[in-house]
Amino acid sequence: MNKPLNLAAPVINPNAEKVLAKRYYRKDENGECTEDAAGLFWRVASAIAAREAQYEASPWKPEALARAFYEMMTDWRFLPNSPTLMNAGSELGQLSACFVLPVGDSIEEIFDAVKFAAMIHKSGGGTGFSFSRLRPKNARVGSTGGVASGPVSFLRIFNTATEQIKQGGTRRGANMGILRVDHPDILEFIRAKEQEGEFNNFNLSVGITEAFMKAVEADGDFALINPASGKEQGRLKARDVFELLVDKAWQSGDPGIIFLDRINRDNPTPDQGEIESTNPCGEQPLLPYEACNLGSINLSRFYAPGHLEAPNPADRGIDWAGLERTIGLAVRFLDNVVDASRFPLDRIRDQVRRNRKIGLGVMGWADLLYQLRIPYDSAEAVALAERVMDFIETRGRAASMQLADERGPFPAYETSVYPSKGIPPLRNATITTIAPTGTLSIIAGCSSGVEPLFALSFARNVMDGERLVEVNPHFEDALRDIDQYSQQLLEAVAELGSIQSMDHLPEELRRIFVTAMDIAPEWHLRMQAAFQRHTDNAVSKTVNLPHSATREDISSIYWMAYEEGCKGVTVYRDGCKSTQVLTTGGTSKPSEEPQARVRKRPDFVTGFTQKVQTGLGGMYLTVNEVDGKPFEIFATIGKSGHSVTAKAEAIGRLVSLAFRSGIDVADVVGQLKGIGG
Repeated sequence: MNKPLNLAAPVINPNAEKVLAKRYYRKDENGECTEDAAGLFWRVASAIAAREAQYEASPWKPEALARAFYEMMTDWRFLPNSPTLMNAGSELGQLSACFVLPVGDSIEEIFDAVKFAAMIHKSGGGTGFSFSRLRPKNARVGSTGGVASGPVSFLRIFNTATEQIKQGGTRRGANMGILRVDHPDILEFIRAKEQEGEFNNFNLSVGITEAFMKAVEADGDFALINPASGKEQGRLKARDVFELLVDKAWQSGDPGIIFLDRINRDNPTPDQGEIESTNPCGEQPLLPYEACNLGSINLSRFYAPGHLEAPNPADRGIDWAGLERTIGLAVRFLDNVVDASRFPLDRIRDQVRRNRKIGLGVMGWADLLYQLRIPYDSAEAVALAERVMDFIETRGRAASMQLADERGPFPAYETSVYPSKGIPPLRNATITTIAPTGTLSIIAGCSSGVEPLFALSFARNVMDGERLVEVNPHFEDALRDIDQYSQQLLEAVAELGSIQSMDHLPEELRRIFVTAMDIAPEWHLRMQAAFQRHTDNAVSKTVNLPHSATREDISSIYWMAYEEGCKGVTVYRDGCKSTQVLTTGGTSKPSEEPQARVRKRPDFVTGFTQKVQTGLGGMYLTVNEVDGKPFEIFATIGKSGHSVTAKAEAIGRLVSLAFRSGIDVADVVGQLKGIGG
């Protein structure tokens, strides 16, 4: 489909341009960009709209639909998940972000899963695994007479394999690893990330059962079940295990928890099996060999100041009609992605097209609340969250029903739960999911998912260590409205991240412009639960806690998530890891000077060795990497015992220490460059 001559170019903010150029634009063999933003979005729009031609009953012509898709994306009202932006209209053509692969209890099945995961990562997707089928450590293996090494040892193999693959050539693969709480190796799994840097390519979650939670409540025991035999293999005190979970989450944020029984109660196709795992960020529960493509509506683009005086208070400030149009168009877009996508395995393709799951979610929620001048941590905000997501759920389902009329329902509809519930044919087994929208929200220039803003001014550490500084535009507008805008004030906010201690600012401003650390944990959970009540799949949400948060705080969060109907919960206590994605100047621990923390060396690293000619002969230089960045170097020159050999070793050790402490390569080079002798 030729690019129209009168296509309006999108307005791109500088941070978005950096992200697009580094990760999304098509490049030639020399790594030079061969498209701009307009070219990217037309490539995506035209490739997805072209699928419309196969449906005779469609009210759209592909050319007109391509323009509608292009305008929806370049007006930042909706964006699909990253693999669709990267690969639509390309030879690769893999457009889904979320995959779940089974891990069976045999060497053949385990290494099949490793191979399949590598294929998915190479094409730009993330993978979730349940290791709950694997027999526990030291169990007998009948075929060999040996003993099993257990889930955690195989988890290490998956992690190492992931280290070797870069998604689409631009980012390492992401994984979710899940183990049921009643697996005999559960204590080892909970402790798996005690050493920072271990399992760095995995998010870990414990699959919690309702039987376990009831045992915690009753201060009783629960049975551990050997998955190979189905028989009981010991018992543990439930409260001790729960407290260990809380302690590890307090220390590092890992592992999270998911509620398996609740997830499976919402499984629309239970005849196809039990849901054991989710995608890497936890918002997309999937059957084995299933994939899903996601997309997010930017709610901040539907702020309508002209509607502030609407007769119904619930309708004020939001362009509901415009939102409804975008929902219908987005559902059509995502359903077309199912047809357009090429999958790495035929089995995945067949499973995806049997259920045609899509995941329409939101971003820009915190921005919309700022625009409406509603505090995030308020009953008004929680009520609006339910109303907005209920609207998206009902209009999204109506759009899926319309597609079912045009194209037919998803093939497994008749054996799904929907006919028994009296729900008319749907095109898609699931329609709504709330994803974290990390890079998408940078591109769209809005807040991430349904999260509160981390800070009113902050730096993002993204894409191999690049640092992006952002100031919230709605906060800037509010300061101008009260004649308080100044560069000096913005610098002070960038240092603190929050304005709650700035007594010279109006109380109303401080009440509205709250950030993640200003919000009590229960409000994080109430917001997550409000969105979850009207979401088919799950809600990606982190409960951000100050460094001073206690283990009791986390315990309360877990119980509240369970009682409020959430499908999982993740907590993160500020500063509990040596590096984190979002930072402000005030992130260090209370009453302490910020200190560099030296990362421990993982068991496996990758690297290269190169011979370099110097004035003193050939030097062999080995550079090893972790997370795609230099982690350590070894320099060998001359014979053992010579002074030049000792000096090279000493410099190598010091440079390695700098790298492991998080010091940038350019800073090290700048210090050493030009020294002679």
